[in-house]
Amino acid sequence: MDRNGKRNLMIEKLFEACMWKTRFLVLSAVIFGLIGALVLFVIASMDIYAMAEYAFKTIITHAHPQDFHEDIVGGIIGAVDLYLIAVVMLIFSFGVYELFISPIDHSEDAKEDSKILSITTLDQLKDKIAKVIVMVLVVNFFQRVLHTQYNGALEMLYFALAVTALAVGLFFLGKVGKH
Repeated sequence: MDRNGKRNLMIEKLFEACMWKTRFLVLSAVIFGLIGALVLFVIASMDIYAMAEYAFKTIITHAHPQDFHEDIVGGIIGAVDLYLIAVVMLIFSFGVYELFISPIDHSEDAKEDSKILSITTLDQLKDKIAKVIVMVLVVNFFQRVLHTQYNGALEMLYFALAVTALAVGLFFLGKVGKH
């Protein structure tokens, strides 16, 4: 090999080494994803605490504000929605880390049935995130339904059809996940 060939080979190896190290840029997504998950867990927990405080004050004073039950259930469902979004952030962070940086040693030691955060392909990551996002949408749907006013049988029929479509979609989503 001539001198130019050796130089080109060295430049190529240097470039590839630099390019390979750029994968560490995803650490910013991992770190901020984990921070986002933590923030959402804290906010959701504060929302649950606020709902519990409101409920206990209402019980102690024997007051019964209008829409009390809807407010409590809506607040708790809203918190569950935040928890689910936090789980999406966790799954994203774990998945991106495992795909681009390194497998997480603790997940290697986990039993087969508890490897929910173990991700080996981009398709697995997308599948897990998609399933949780669907659950977020389901919870959000039911939160909105709580505050919907129905003016007649036709609107109730639409509601029943929407719930049925949601149930059928979840059924098929579960079937797809098992195959």
